[in-house]
Amino acid sequence: MKISYPHTVAGTTGEKITFLNSYIKDGVEILEGEVEVQPQAGPPMHTHHKQDESFTSVSGTMAYQILGHEVKYAYPGETVLIKAGIPHKFWNPGPDLLKCKSYVNPPDNFVYFLTELYRSINENKGKPSLYDGAFLLTHFKSEFAMHDIPPFVQKFTFPTVLFFGKLTGKNRKFRHAPTSVPA
Repeated sequence: MKISYPHTVAGTTGEKITFLNSYIKDGVEILEGEVEVQPQAGPPMHTHHKQDESFTSVSGTMAYQILGHEVKYAYPGETVLIKAGIPHKFWNPGPDLLKCKSYVNPPDNFVYFLTELYRSINENKGKPSLYDGAFLLTHFKSEFAMHDIPPFVQKFTFPTVLFFGKLTGKNRKFRHAPTSVPA
């Protein structure tokens, strides 16, 4: 999948991400973007195993939480840095649209993963299909994790879904998926 910038992904879940560009700074690739989150929307608890992620609130209030810690808030002009490997979530607790500038480094498969995730979410009325979720979270497990999916589902259900998906040809939609970053 060839990405050209700007590249926007938006979900029926109230989030819109526009990836503006990618550049090298001090030998590290940085992905720059803009994030818009509707009131009461935001992604569930997740981890980027390889990527640092930062948000600077432009307008609105951003609520965020590190797994096991209290909720904190970022107001316009404030920056939140989430280091790689830290489980977190963020959302818009206010009545107005939340707008943030964002940076991810290194991006690795960040754009592909979110593009395919949002595609599936939009096609399936707010949740990715079981096959798409199983493929993305298994193929890119060295980069991304979703904490609301029970370990039993990830360990036993996902492999079964992937096996039957391969038999029925569902895997063809991901034939051009990039190689995952090694653990």
